[in-house]
Amino acid sequence: MTRNDRKMTKNPLLQKYKKFFFPGALLLLILLAIFFQYALKILPFNFALIPLVLGGGYVIWSTMEAVFKLRKITAGIMVVLALIGTTYVGEYLAGAIVAFMMISGEFLEDITLNKTRNAVKALIKLVPEVARKKIDGEYQEVSLRKIRVGDMLLVRPGEGIAVDGVIISGQAAINESSITGESMPVDKTIGDKVYVGTLNENGVLEIEAEKIGNDTTLGKIIKTVRMAQENKGDVQKIADRFAVYFTPLILSICVLVWFLTHDLMRVMTILVIACPCALVLATPTAVVASVGNAAKRGVLIKGGITLEKAAQITTLCVDKTGTLTRGKPKVVDIRGFSAIAEDELLMSAAIVEKNSQHPLAKAILEYAYSKGIMDIPDSKDFKMMFGRGIKVQYDHASLEVSNAKALMDTDIIENREAADYLKEQESQGRTALVVIRDRRVIGGLSIADTLRDDMKSAIQRIKDTGIQRIIMLTGDNEATAKSIADQVGITEFYANLLPEDKLEIIKSLKQAGEKVAMIGDGVNDAPALMLSDVGIAMGAMGTDVAIESSDIALMSDDMMMVSETFALSKRTYGIIKQNIWIFAVLVNVAGVFFSSLGILSPIIGAIIHNVSSIFVVLNSARMLTYTYHQPQGSLSGHRKAA
Repeated sequence: MTRNDRKMTKNPLLQKYKKFFFPGALLLLILLAIFFQYALKILPFNFALIPLVLGGGYVIWSTMEAVFKLRKITAGIMVVLALIGTTYVGEYLAGAIVAFMMISGEFLEDITLNKTRNAVKALIKLVPEVARKKIDGEYQEVSLRKIRVGDMLLVRPGEGIAVDGVIISGQAAINESSITGESMPVDKTIGDKVYVGTLNENGVLEIEAEKIGNDTTLGKIIKTVRMAQENKGDVQKIADRFAVYFTPLILSICVLVWFLTHDLMRVMTILVIACPCALVLATPTAVVASVGNAAKRGVLIKGGITLEKAAQITTLCVDKTGTLTRGKPKVVDIRGFSAIAEDELLMSAAIVEKNSQHPLAKAILEYAYSKGIMDIPDSKDFKMMFGRGIKVQYDHASLEVSNAKALMDTDIIENREAADYLKEQESQGRTALVVIRDRRVIGGLSIADTLRDDMKSAIQRIKDTGIQRIIMLTGDNEATAKSIADQVGITEFYANLLPEDKLEIIKSLKQAGEKVAMIGDGVNDAPALMLSDVGIAMGAMGTDVAIESSDIALMSDDMMMVSETFALSKRTYGIIKQNIWIFAVLVNVAGVFFSSLGILSPIIGAIIHNVSSIFVVLNSARMLTYTYHQPQGSLSGHRKAA
């Protein structure tokens, strides 16, 4: 975030209201002109010349500046011609009103459009202007511009965090709603990541700065929201091409009307009403409003192209690990054989796994801790058996935790109960292990990657938005894939996939005419996200690869936000089409037609033109507060979405 960014947040009273002065002064002069012209005819000249010169001069100057800057003819040329024409025929008051309507229309459009940019301003305000930096062993308050990567910072309770960094000491509850959209604070301690713009609600933290300024997660969000208006979709590109040919077309109609009627007032009215301002505003206003809406809820959308494509998705591919599931193994079942107590079985397993760094070992130890087993004795002769398990010596006994291959060992006493347990658990897609003491199987443990909360409801909500085909992609075996798919309500899945297999599936779907979205963790799935029509990275907070490789980044792990994002995209696409075809094209065509017949005057034409532009902006501004209401009767509840 630059110095200019911070200036945006400063809004003194004079700065806030000075924009009202010029339109207000013009309106006052026009009212005086009407009074002098119709009520008090004492001036030796037409008073309407004053607002005409002031307003018309501003319109002509700004239009010519745009023409020379863009090096092409703009729609404002028609307004200039209209002003020249009304002046030529002596309709000074009409010319003054045309100029006033153009200026006031742009003024109202600017005010409304600025409201759609409040998301960026609100994000910038989250960044503290100062921070406590460690200098010569003491923490001193310094400007944010003096913070560098590697600096040590102190954050007290109630203060905002000024950088992306890692906690070196302390623990606290951090409110990350500005990034993730989640209102509940997150408990963090030594080694955990923290992010700029989040709030330390309690505790004192020492953090080491890892990213500053535009390189932070919040900086990337601000950059993406700003770029959204420039990132136009195909609908806006059509509108842009239409606007290029619009001016020559209108001028041709003006020549034809003049040739047929010789009525200069009709020609002037056509020029006034036909300016394509509404067409130009149709997409950017809706896109910025929608992107701002999503950003407040922790969803990063990369502009108009993404919104448009997301509205047309027909097939959604979902990665299993880390998306549908938590991506972290967890003990889900434990069973002792031959009257062995579960706590005795769990202690034996924990002793074996104590010195292992394997993810399954960590799952067993975490489960033991959760059951109150905190003091785990050390073992001897730790032996890693590749492809099978771990074996140790403890208290003159041999202890082992292994998979099904252990039962094939002739040294292990045969146990039908163990074989049945392994078969039962593996049929559910779980990783089943047995615990062996002195060649005898004493029990079994089952470990699985557990589903995220409310995942079945989240999948149903996505279907409610109109995306009926959802495909799960996973590298796990068939049994595991089927178990997870059945639990979440997905009927189509592919198992045993390598990363390149996922790419081939997405390619084949696109070749078949499907519009494909892919949801993944944004790191391992980066190629698939980039190949799909819309790539959605889940849990992207602090992950540069996820933000860069995806079209939509969910800062949190909340799968519910996927359906809300699709609903927002569909609604935005509808708003853009309304803006273009109803408020822009239809109003212009009707206005030109009635102006050609002499039914409308230049003043009425100016009013109609600006009213249509204002309606476009107001229609788009509705997306700032758009809320997705779940269809009645849905399985997914009644939670409201962005």
